[in-house]
Amino acid sequence: MTAVLPPTESEIFYPSADGEPVAETYDHLYALLTTLEVLKQYLKDRRATVLGNQFLYYSQGFPRLRTAPDVMVIFDVEPGGRDNYKIWEEGQVPSVIFEMTSKGTEDQDKSFKKTLYESLGVKEYWLFDPKGEWISQQLQGYRLRGETYETITDSRSEPLQLRLAIEGKLIGFYREDTGEKLLLLEELAEALQQETQARQQAEERAEKLAAKLRELNVDPDSL
Repeated sequence: MTAVLPPTESEIFYPSADGEPVAETYDHLYALLTTLEVLKQYLKDRRATVLGNQFLYYSQGFPRLRTAPDVMVIFDVEPGGRDNYKIWEEGQVPSVIFEMTSKGTEDQDKSFKKTLYESLGVKEYWLFDPKGEWISQQLQGYRLRGETYETITDSRSEPLQLRLAIEGKLIGFYREDTGEKLLLLEELAEALQQETQARQQAEERAEKLAAKLRELNVDPDSL
């Protein structure tokens, strides 16, 4: 009888997609994308990566053992995107995971995924319910203490050093060191426009003042 050898690691296929929708509704998709982009900008100068809705493989040789967190933050790895994330290759477990939850995913999010992330050693697990379908306060977090998750009561992310706040159907992120809000792309654009307008107005006032001084035979450059 010919022995059948198990496949080598190079022969095992780890898919990067399953054909399922990225998110259940527009609100869930928008919350996912804004959280992903805000945290990417926040950590752009750190040795870290932020991935969205990509397979997390947690058992080498078993491609069916996987999950796809909506947003996961991994520290001490090379920055940039991946088609999927294999814990044994990267050497790091995600530090923070966000799931945009709904009534349809409630059971999986609060049982299977919570147990899985806890066993993997994910430091924080956040559930955000943009529609408030089953989490009345919309945001619920768990922090690893020893080997067990405890409910987060202070709306702080210790690994991220950010304070989280509910802002409509989105999560607002605020730096703990400065209190400054991490702006969305449209908020950044608006802030830049306001800054440009303020600078233009200041320049116009300075020009008017200089013109009046010249009328009085005063050289504004001598002041």
